Amino acid sequence: MRSTADRIRHVVSFEIIGLLLVIPLALYGFNMKVGDIGVVAIAISLIATLWNYIFNILFDRASKRLRGTVHKTLPLRVLHSFLFEVGLLIVTLPLIALYLRISLWQALVLDISLIVFYVIYAFVFNYLYDKIFPLPKNA
Repeated sequence: MRSTADRIRHVVSFEIIGLLLVIPLALYGFNMKVGDIGVVAIAISLIATLWNYIFNILFDRASKRLRGTVHKTLPLRVLHSFLFEVGLLIVTLPLIALYLRISLWQALVLDISLIVFYVIYAFVFNYLYDKIFPLPKNA
């Protein structure tokens, strides 16, 4: 399993790189004001940071208990990314709608767009992270 310091490095780098990518894409794709998308992106990032830390610990513990290892196969990486984003959607959808003063449907369209981006991003990021900072063999 990963150390606390490694998990913090993972979460912080994931969120910073994600913000650097998603804010310009959202500005272009949704024609929103910089301030609005910035506040929404940073709020979601803070929520996601906490959720990322908690979710990865829970996922790793379940994986270790059920499979005997925390090493992820390709299908497990897809499941990991999907479950993370579903949990985040449940929390962020009403917050996006309230802050932007839009309907839940509009917030869902925005959130699904972010989810599609982040599922792909999370898969690529986590794959590269594991290559750059590999798990111990006995993890």
